[in-house]
Amino acid sequence: MSFNINENIKWVGKIDWELRKFHGEELSTFRGSSYNSYLIRDEKNVLIDTVWSPFAKEFISGLEEEIGLDKIDYIVANHGEVDHSGALSLLAEKIPDTPIYCSGNAVKSLKGQFHKDFNLVTVKTGDKLNIGKKDLIFVEARMLHWPDSMFTYLTGDDVLFSNDAFGQHYANEFMFNDLVPESELYEEAIKYYANILTPFSSLVIKKIQEVLSFNLPVKMICPSHGVIWRKNPEQIIEKYLSWADAYNENQVTIVYDTMWNGTRRMAEEIAEGIKMDDENISIKIFNSARHDLNTIVTEIFKSKAVIAGSPTVNKGYLASLAALLEFIKGLGFKNKKAASFGCYGWSGESVKVINGELEKAGFELADEGLRLMWHPGKEDIAGLREFGKKISRAIK
Repeated sequence: MSFNINENIKWVGKIDWELRKFHGEELSTFRGSSYNSYLIRDEKNVLIDTVWSPFAKEFISGLEEEIGLDKIDYIVANHGEVDHSGALSLLAEKIPDTPIYCSGNAVKSLKGQFHKDFNLVTVKTGDKLNIGKKDLIFVEARMLHWPDSMFTYLTGDDVLFSNDAFGQHYANEFMFNDLVPESELYEEAIKYYANILTPFSSLVIKKIQEVLSFNLPVKMICPSHGVIWRKNPEQIIEKYLSWADAYNENQVTIVYDTMWNGTRRMAEEIAEGIKMDDENISIKIFNSARHDLNTIVTEIFKSKAVIAGSPTVNKGYLASLAALLEFIKGLGFKNKKAASFGCYGWSGESVKVINGELEKAGFELADEGLRLMWHPGKEDIAGLREFGKKISRAIK
């Protein structure tokens, strides 16, 4: 499959309909993904990025149907991660003299992963490559989301090839933002940001401001995953600036694991208390052992507060919640409050331990937490609801 983006640019990548886990098992991709590669034709022909390594042979075969490989004058590697550079090694074997333009850090990552002597040409922000009637302008985008990441801008067509920025893990036969359901698109876009780019939010703001300072018109944004932003591409830039700025909505996420449903009952009554205090607040409740981790993380990203619960097990708490909090610890969420709760039978350490993990993850504790022995009874309901009201008031 290939298709025209405009009269000069063709998409020559791969749609991966079956992908359900990415980055090993770290990221869920329920709508699949795509590995976007772009062929630019001018007086010189340029290939922007390749595809993930399992599809390398298929990619090369499809590319040969579009253009003789020896007719490719330049290759641009915006990022060395193998979902973008996976076919680069095979392609370089076939056209070894073709220069590959990349950032200085990409030299390290490409050589470190493939252990081959590519014909690499190092570029930095502001460097230009003339391809005939137009130029490619390179912009380093360090830590968005690897040290080697960069953007490539095509003058004349005013297209930004943004690599991982502004992308989504989203497979769709209609590869333009104005042809897919907006709700699905933004569901995947915010999930992508929350789980991958959140740790680099301060750099996101600086990089967008830097690119905007160049006063380059942007008619289209072509990321390396998901659909292309051709209608009002500024919308996703504005979203990124919002998401990067300690983002939250009027929402609380309650996440718990439970052994004999006591902690579940606590979660439900706490939610009732929140709703009693503020009927306009959105409340999301998840069992961390039964729901997708990345979906939960996205909802926490959107929330003003997270309330985490678990019974006490071996002086600690249940493993599914531990995995979630460990993942969140690396994301560096800002401007969010938190609290904890849980049942116990004889020792009851879970609330204290969870509080410690929440603080390590950068959350401000809104309460010292609530714990109940055994299973909540009717006499406990008022206290649980009051706990929910207290959290609701703390985030106003």
